[in-house]
Amino acid sequence: MNNRRWTRRRALQAATGAVGALVATGAGGALAAAPRAEGYARVPGGKIYWRKFGSGRKPPLLTLHGGPGSSHQYLLPLRSLADDRPVIFYDQLGCGRSEAPEDDDVYSIQRSVDEVDAVRAALGLDRVVLLGHSWGALLAVEYLCQGRGAGVDRLILSGAMASIPQVVAGFERLFATMPDGWGEKIHALEKAGKTGAPEYAALVQEFYDTFVLRVPPSPEVLATLESLSKSPAYRVLNGPNEFTIIGKIRDWDRRAELKTITQRTLITTGEFDEITLDCHETLRDGIAGETRMAVMAGCSHLTMNEQPALYNALLRGFLNEA
Repeated sequence: MNNRRWTRRRALQAATGAVGALVATGAGGALAAAPRAEGYARVPGGKIYWRKFGSGRKPPLLTLHGGPGSSHQYLLPLRSLADDRPVIFYDQLGCGRSEAPEDDDVYSIQRSVDEVDAVRAALGLDRVVLLGHSWGALLAVEYLCQGRGAGVDRLILSGAMASIPQVVAGFERLFATMPDGWGEKIHALEKAGKTGAPEYAALVQEFYDTFVLRVPPSPEVLATLESLSKSPAYRVLNGPNEFTIIGKIRDWDRRAELKTITQRTLITTGEFDEITLDCHETLRDGIAGETRMAVMAGCSHLTMNEQPALYNALLRGFLNEA
């Protein structure tokens, strides 16, 4: 077996031990560093868990994790930036160490947008740099398109989009690049109602290995996968897997409103990102603020886990430029 391959089942089995280490250290393995502060904050629908690393007077970096339904752990490589400014992570409602209401009606784009404001108010974040990855990027774009960007100094979007229909169209193009008739096979199984079959799971895993994570998962990623497996938010908002988006976000589209975003913006993506390049180009060309884009060679969707040093260097350069 290729040593970069992994499966969610194997990853979750490995996570049993890895998560214990994460809890014991407060982060993940050898990279662990104690948070400067952590706690819970009241948001619409319940309480969320947050943690802050670092200090200083520069605007804090507030991170919005992906999923929807994962947790903040996979973003922990960004702790390296805490030597320069506070870096703040939180688990969105229904995720990680936050409360997880069983009512599906709780999980919506609008509630998640309101949650960002609630977190900022609870932690006194009048000025921030806002970073969103994947679903977190959708959340950041929606937040700013709703005119809630007061005090957001800069914006970082990774594995990002302005339209779910555009994302889904990109998935179909990626299907066509897979070898051995992959696209025909997976669509045939879906049409036959065999999405629970081992063959279907194997095909899904090939997609993940190619376009989501191209290296063995770190302890942080393993912990995130465990959170994702327990969260109701992924099913309600997204759907059964990465490329079958049938949940509440399926029709989301903010392409026409991108001009309302005036912050200086960094967009990052991987060469093999499941969110195709045109989605990132739409953001680059539509945002009114000064915008640049970086494509990380050899990476897919989880760029901060595949090449954390390079990812952090890109962010550090952007954050510290005049």
